[in-house]
Amino acid sequence: MNAAEIQANAQNKYEVSESELPLHCPMEGMSLWNSHPKVFLPIEKTGHSKCPYCGAEYTLKKD
Repeated sequence: MNAAEIQANAQNKYEVSESELPLHCPMEGMSLWNSHPKVFLPIEKTGHSKCPYCGAEYTLKKD
């Protein structure tokens, strides 16, 4: 993803790479002032995860 200061929770679906693990929402580079607390998301086993706060869906792509 490599966000360069994107608005937190601006999208509903994100693709992340293994180099960005461990996965947490909001991710690095997201503006946090209007977001929810950081939550770590398990994505390694299934390749998919959904944030319980904002509903953002994450898909893991292989590096």
